[in-house]
Amino acid sequence: MTGSEGSRDNGPVRYRILGTTQALRPDGTAVPLGGARLRALLSVLALRAGRAVPAGLLVEEVWNGDPPADAPGALQALVGRLRRALGAEAVASADGGYRLTAAPDDVDLHRFDRLAGEGTRALADGDPEKAAVVLDDALALWHGPVLADLPDRTAEAA
Repeated sequence: MTGSEGSRDNGPVRYRILGTTQALRPDGTAVPLGGARLRALLSVLALRAGRAVPAGLLVEEVWNGDPPADAPGALQALVGRLRRALGAEAVASADGGYRLTAAPDDVDLHRFDRLAGEGTRALADGDPEKAAVVLDDALALWHGPVLADLPDRTAEAA
């Protein structure tokens, strides 16, 4: 199974970061992710879905400013664990860092932003019924505090 390329279950993996970090298979079941650092890594990558995140920033965010002695090796090991959980193609090496291969709309935060914009435009266009439906869909994406699994939710990623 891969990030945005889907799987035999006909659809992409969806990522939640509006609450506890989760990866959901197309059938809605959660992918077991393991420990807090793995969820923090996925959170930082999902914030920038489809874009490269420099290794230094990943280390800073995942270890909350207290990196291990061999930070590059520890990050590589963590990325390897994430790839085993999500599928090898879900996390690509890119430009001195890594990127989640998901489309932005496969991440609840980015989908929320899109739906909130659509709702705001519907209100501005005088269509409160459409706005209510779209904004309800946006609010339904929230499952707790944003970036709940990021050690420092005031960090650059947030």
